[in-house]
Amino acid sequence: MPGALLISSFFAQAQQDEDPLKDRIEADHQWLKKTALTNVEVNILGSYYTQDGIHSAVTGGLGTEKLTDITPAIIVNIPLDSTRQLSFNVGADFITSASTDNINFNVSSESRSDTRKHINITYTKRLARPRLTYSFSGGISKEYDVFAKSIGASLTKETRNGNSEISLNGQAFFDAWSLFYPIELRPPGSDDENPQGNDNRNSYNFGLVYSQVLTKKLQVSFSAEVVLQNGLLSTPFHRVFFDDGVDVNGLSTIEILRSNKLRKVENLPRSRTRIPLGFRMNYFINDLFVFRGYYRFYTDDFNIAGHTFSIDLPVKISPYLSVTPFYRYHTQTASSYFKPFGETDLNAEFFSSDYDQSAFNSNKYGIGIRYAPLYAIGEFKTPFTKKTKNKFTRFKAIEVRYAYFDRSDGLNASIISFDLSFNMIKVKKR
Repeated sequence: MPGALLISSFFAQAQQDEDPLKDRIEADHQWLKKTALTNVEVNILGSYYTQDGIHSAVTGGLGTEKLTDITPAIIVNIPLDSTRQLSFNVGADFITSASTDNINFNVSSESRSDTRKHINITYTKRLARPRLTYSFSGGISKEYDVFAKSIGASLTKETRNGNSEISLNGQAFFDAWSLFYPIELRPPGSDDENPQGNDNRNSYNFGLVYSQVLTKKLQVSFSAEVVLQNGLLSTPFHRVFFDDGVDVNGLSTIEILRSNKLRKVENLPRSRTRIPLGFRMNYFINDLFVFRGYYRFYTDDFNIAGHTFSIDLPVKISPYLSVTPFYRYHTQTASSYFKPFGETDLNAEFFSSDYDQSAFNSNKYGIGIRYAPLYAIGEFKTPFTKKTKNKFTRFKAIEVRYAYFDRSDGLNASIISFDLSFNMIKVKKR
């Protein structure tokens, strides 16, 4: 209670002072009357993710799932003029996985680590009179066994009063797979350096989002998506062990892999339809708190049905600083093709022991901290600002988030991420 009174007292005092945001908006307005500028926004992002579990799909639904992933990225938004913008998203994933190290029997083999590199470019144009915004995007990514290409487009229509908006979007992903099988299931003479074949996976996403401002405090949105996939939908190096009567109780993972228990490579249908439906609500409680709620229903023709609930509660500590605790809950049913280690029927046509296809519940807890100073566009003498002639680079905001994830099948994970943004502004007097 004393803490709540202290916060209330702080904001009561702040309201008696001059409004810093109002002063800065007025300064911006006056400065822009005399100035033409190019405002390039840069976001530097990164995260460190680590997980562990006991149901690796590489070893047929048992064994370590230990993995780490470091993901640096940079996003640059460049205005071409007052209506057009070009965005670049470039990054990489540096993955180390004890699970994929069991593709063969050599500990610390090349399969233990992987690097994924990606780039995506988006062109956006806004048409003011019909209140339309459209965009086109394209990208590529590369890792040791997959080369992926993507294209996309979106169209957004805003109503005259700005209270409603509808968006249509579509994306297509074309993945070319190099097939690397578990060592004991490869054709004779195969090795880790050369794939045991090639295949493709194509995915087509079509989405619709409708958002509406209902009151000054309440905003809602509805989303619907259809995802169509065809081609290689299983993972070539995931093993599945069958119910063949061979007892492997008490054996280590490597001993099981060297045993004569019957196993095959994961096999799933070559087409899949996924349908997620979502509802989002943002409610501005007061100057201190905002409530953000989200619900999603998911279904597909692998017979997985899922429900996801999430809540964010941003708390404004000061005009510059906010703290956001968040929570996410997910539950789903199992795919028709999933069976745990050693329980797959010998006559099954399709089969998987990947626990992502199993029935489980999961919880995700976390907190985010964001610092974003307010200052007028024309100000140069501000923290973290560097000015050179008619150009200056200025710090905009930094956000750090931490989350802990646990799943009812024993998987748990932690992730810490950051987003550092700043402006690179070129000034020209009118």
